[in-house]
Amino acid sequence: MKREPFFWITISCGLVIMAFILLPLIQMMSAPSVGMLKETIHDKDVLRSIRLSIYTAGLAALISFVLGTPLAYLLARSAFRGKRLVESIIDLPIAIPHPVVGIAILSVAGKNHWIGQILSELGIRIMGSVTGIVTVLTFVGLPFYLNATKTGFEVISPRLEKVSRSLGASMSSTFFRITFPLAWRSMLIGLIMCCARAISEFGAVVIVAYHPMIAPVMIYERFEAYGLKYSQPVAVWLVSISLILFLLLRILTLHKVKEE
Repeated sequence: MKREPFFWITISCGLVIMAFILLPLIQMMSAPSVGMLKETIHDKDVLRSIRLSIYTAGLAALISFVLGTPLAYLLARSAFRGKRLVESIIDLPIAIPHPVVGIAILSVAGKNHWIGQILSELGIRIMGSVTGIVTVLTFVGLPFYLNATKTGFEVISPRLEKVSRSLGASMSSTFFRITFPLAWRSMLIGLIMCCARAISEFGAVVIVAYHPMIAPVMIYERFEAYGLKYSQPVAVWLVSISLILFLLLRILTLHKVKEE
């Protein structure tokens, strides 16, 4: 069967995009020697920064799960005035320049704002703290969890919930026995997307908390101080973690499509 010109255009564009993404990454991943990678992963500072990145990103995903799940359900099941505005506000962190996120958070958490004063009195410090890092990562990762979970709730037929309610089950019982088990895969996908987004954040974190140092900040510092040679190995390990997360995401998405 003869292929039409449009088919070859799609193939060509696909190859250009794949090359555009893969060539820089392959060059970076292959530049450090195996010995240098081993030496880097045994560096206590590198290990500490990677662990902190994973820990804070995990906390951000957990906070998004606890606070975001009820809102995602509300948006999926309810039609109310101002809903589109709420959804637009939720998506704002995706579009806002990252340094602006850090500045915005410090504007609220600083001593000149009443919220910052309350936090100070409670002994909660945002600037230069793990709490500040988690706050930033939750801010940038939350939209990804909310949108994925909302989509998962939307594909579940409301009739199932109505049948459960008609049999005398409460709203909370219906959610945990019917809706939650059916939407868990979408929620897990949202958690992975939130975690992956959070673990890669740099621009906002460097303003709020340069120290303690997460992996992206350490990569930047080593590049500024020593150049590519010493920043590439840390970058390779961080990219590897991100790749694992996105492989999990694709596997879960594939299973979800097969089930549907």
